[in-house]
Amino acid sequence: MFGMNNKKGLILMLTCALLLSLGGVCVKQIPWNPLSINSFRSIISVCILFGFAKLTRNRFQLTPGVLVGMVGVCGATVLYTVATKLTTAGGAVLLQFTVAPVFILLFTWLVFHERPKGLDVIACLCIVGGVLCFFLDSLGSGRLVGDAVAVLSGVSYALVFLTNKLPGGNALWATILGQSIGALIGLPALVQETQFDRGTLFYAIILGVFQLGLAYVCLTTGVKYVKPVTAILVTGIEPVLNPILVAVVVGETLSPLSLLGGAIVFVSVMVYNILSARGERPRP
Repeated sequence: MFGMNNKKGLILMLTCALLLSLGGVCVKQIPWNPLSINSFRSIISVCILFGFAKLTRNRFQLTPGVLVGMVGVCGATVLYTVATKLTTAGGAVLLQFTVAPVFILLFTWLVFHERPKGLDVIACLCIVGGVLCFFLDSLGSGRLVGDAVAVLSGVSYALVFLTNKLPGGNALWATILGQSIGALIGLPALVQETQFDRGTLFYAIILGVFQLGLAYVCLTTGVKYVKPVTAILVTGIEPVLNPILVAVVVGETLSPLSLLGGAIVFVSVMVYNILSARGERPRP
C-alpha cells in the first residue's frame, strides 16, 4: 500500500534533493582547499546529526551495515567536494548521479537477489539520459582527474542508499561516523586556511547546516520508508537544480540542450512517482 510512510519518505527525499542542490554554488564561492571545505561543513553537520540522534533516541551500535554506510558517506562527501573543485559543478554531480542508481540496481540484484522492476530500469535510463543531455557541454572538457573522482563519489553515494538493507544498517549513525572521518581528513588543511571573511563563512555555514546537516537528516530518515532505487531516482532533481543555481549565482550559461535535459529529469521523476503510487495501491 502506498501509505503515509511512503509519502513521507518521498517528501523527505525531495527535500533532501533541494538541500543537496546548494552544494555546487556554495563550494564554488569558497576559496579554500576542497578538503578544508568538507571538513568545515562536516563538523557542523555532525553536530546537527548527533543532536537529531539524541532527540530521536537512535542508539549507536557498530555493525557491518554501519561500517559499509560509513565508508559510503565518507567517500561521497569528500570525493564530491574534491570533484566539484577539479571539474564543473555540473560535471561532478552528473557523474555522481549517473553512477549511483546503476550501481544500486546491480548491487541489489547481485547481492540481495532482487531483480529490478521494469519501471525502475526505464526511469533510471530516462533520468540518466536527461542528466547526460543537461550536462553534455561540461563533458569532454579534459578534466579527467575530476571526472574520475566524481565517478568514485557516485559509487560511494550508492552505498549510502543501501545502508539500511545491510545487517544492522543504521543510516543515521553511518552518516555521523562517515562525516566525522571526512572532517578529520580535511582538518589539517582547514587549520592552514587564512581567508575567513563574511562571504566565505556564510557559504561554508550554509553548506554545513543545510546542504549537509539537514539534507542528511532528511536522507537518513527518508530511506527507511522507500526502496533504495526509488530514493536515488527521486533525488534526480538535484543534478538539475545544482548547476541551475551555479548558473544564476556564478554566471554559467545554460544551453537549450541543458534545459531539455532538465525537463526530461523532472518529468521522469514525476511520472515515476505517479506510476509507483498507482502500482502500490491495493486493488479493490
